[in-house]
Amino acid sequence: MAVYLEHFGLSQAPFGLTPNTGLYQALLPHDEAIQVLQTALKSGEGFIKVSGEVGTGKTLLCRKLLNEMADDYQFAYLPNPCLSAEQIHAALASELGLQIEANASSHSVLESIHHHLIELATQQRPVVLLIDEAQALSDEALEVIRLLGNLETEQRKLLHVVLFGQPELDERLATQQLRQLRQRITFSYRLRALEKDEVASYIQHRLHLSGYRGGPLFTAASLKMLTRASRGIPRLINILAHKVLMLCYGQGAQQVSVKMVKQAVADTEDAVRPQSQTSWLVLAVSACVAVAAAAWWSLSL
Repeated sequence: MAVYLEHFGLSQAPFGLTPNTGLYQALLPHDEAIQVLQTALKSGEGFIKVSGEVGTGKTLLCRKLLNEMADDYQFAYLPNPCLSAEQIHAALASELGLQIEANASSHSVLESIHHHLIELATQQRPVVLLIDEAQALSDEALEVIRLLGNLETEQRKLLHVVLFGQPELDERLATQQLRQLRQRITFSYRLRALEKDEVASYIQHRLHLSGYRGGPLFTAASLKMLTRASRGIPRLINILAHKVLMLCYGQGAQQVSVKMVKQAVADTEDAVRPQSQTSWLVLAVSACVAVAAAAWWSLSL
């Protein structure tokens, strides 16, 4: 638990790194992604893809989908993409609650899955396979998943597949050897980073849901710097905001300053660092030297 909760009157940590659907905010990129997923599933589409940079909220969306649509669908969730063909079949069978013998062949496991999917279809219970970090799947694994998408009756698909992955997934699907899977993807959405106003809303929303009721916690300048340093990526926003609140608490302050954000940025690997005064001084001195040298050269001619 964050040490600064009592200092700011918080009931929970507002900027944890574990995806927390209780703090979810329907900002435009995430709300659009949810709507695409819901529409695609209701349409009975086989393959759906959601891609986005590291930290843009793909896992949070996945969990949001699990929480909101669990009454209408039977979900199977595979968070670990580093699986062989046999392991994918076994993991799907386990998620569906099937009892599989230890020495069962891949074919028999697939047959059991197929029969169970047909049974669930008769109960009007569509099955959705959610795969996180899909960019890490091997070509063999992606082909296995494509073949799972072939399971169907004459009227409907028996299994819907949602792939969540980084932009590398888009690059891999663009290759010739994966064109069959690419053509099966009928709905896709690319998550973008948050814009300036969305970052401010995101921070305020999380603070409010976590119990904060004080005055503005960030100055306009400190919020601007945090927005730039995080590039609008929710995970980086969380990391930086958590660190500046720790600095606030450590200094007994009630408001985040620009200096605190600079310190947090300097301590965060992937944050965009502001150009320091020293670097500007070096550039200025270099420019002066260049001008002086040019003037001396022209006089000596």
